[in-house]
Amino acid sequence: MEKIGLEIHGYINNREKLFCKCKNNHEEKRSNINICPICTGMPGSKPMLPNSESIKKTIQIALMLNSKVNTIENKKALIWQRKHYNWPDLPKGYQNTLSGTYAVPVAEHGKFLGIRVRELHLEEDPASWNPETGCIDYNRSGAPLIEIVTEPDFTSAEQVADWLKQLILILSYIKALDKKAGIKADVNVNISGLSERTEIKNVNSISEIVNAINYEMERHAEEKPKAQETRRWNSQKSKTELMREKESHADYRFISDPDLPVIKISQKIVSKIEKTLPETPQKKLDNLIKKHKIDKKNAEILTKNLELVEFFEEVSEKISSQFALSWVNIELLRILNYNKASLDQVDIKSEHFIELLKAVKDKKITELKAKQILNKFIPKSYSIKSELKSNERITDKKELIEFCKKTIKNNQKAVSDFKSGKQESFNFLMGEIMKISNRRADYKLASECLKELL
Repeated sequence: MEKIGLEIHGYINNREKLFCKCKNNHEEKRSNINICPICTGMPGSKPMLPNSESIKKTIQIALMLNSKVNTIENKKALIWQRKHYNWPDLPKGYQNTLSGTYAVPVAEHGKFLGIRVRELHLEEDPASWNPETGCIDYNRSGAPLIEIVTEPDFTSAEQVADWLKQLILILSYIKALDKKAGIKADVNVNISGLSERTEIKNVNSISEIVNAINYEMERHAEEKPKAQETRRWNSQKSKTELMREKESHADYRFISDPDLPVIKISQKIVSKIEKTLPETPQKKLDNLIKKHKIDKKNAEILTKNLELVEFFEEVSEKISSQFALSWVNIELLRILNYNKASLDQVDIKSEHFIELLKAVKDKKITELKAKQILNKFIPKSYSIKSELKSNERITDKKELIEFCKKTIKNNQKAVSDFKSGKQESFNFLMGEIMKISNRRADYKLASECLKELL
């Protein structure tokens, strides 16, 4: 039986590093800009108190994964450990972590979508080392990093991929991780009774995790490795490569750090954080299907983004869900995608969106005119009340006939094509009518007028 476990690393979404005031900016293109003596491990430098916001967000993640947070009421205190190893990316010669031989993790014994979560802990990220050039960039050194360790409950690469997608989705609801920095994972695989465990280090995308697992499972079935190994994934060659034999905890020489205080989390703090958590994507999905009568496919589109589903729920308080659905799932997403933006990056107020939809529903303006107005809601929406008069739907038959006559006169070829049986030419003519009426012509009435004249 295939056994797969994950050690998932994600960057905490925080402005500062874990033990200093340097910027925690993973988009910085220049090397060694956001650094200080602390995060570069200069002799004599001492860490500041650990960043409290990083600890809070680690607790949020733990609660979303149904894990038990270790509190002082349970006689559990979190002691920072020094994890020693000699690599160029670690200037101090050790990494500060809440994992290790004598450590108590922030939380443990969780379960998410049927997969057991062994523990969650917080640690600092090493620097970035390029072994080809020998250059080291300390911008990410000391960045707050969470590690989520699962039990080996996965049995296929496809199951891992589906689970990771849901994990990223649920954590996006609390904005705990820096989504631009992505996640990376150490993958542990073996075949029960046939091979020993292999760890594949630092695989940095879901697709590459799938490829690495599938390759390694084939290798285990064929070679039946009898010693534990640590390997790296070579994405260019699509294969794993041996790094070293697997280390044990003793190899890291864990000791408690005398420069850092013990962290004591009270149940009162945990309960306070728990009350601020949003509904999970699954609860949102169930609510959309049951309360708003939304089909599962559209409900899943909405729940992929917390801002989007909450925006839809606000709009649905004033506009029927069925009417609002296509305007949110199709039209709103259309303009966001066109502008390469997400809803949290623009200022579209639900009351302005509701005004627009009411104007369409009450037949004050046409759908095409509403879509044109919606285009102007980025980057900031506005009240359309002052525009209603100048954009109102044209229903006067005489005026519509004039639009039709002008269109027929200017598009004789399309008229001839329609009379010879080409239905698409009629659609073209209607498009021209909507264009010269500034998208204000009542489509149904204009269509009837055009048919009569033709």
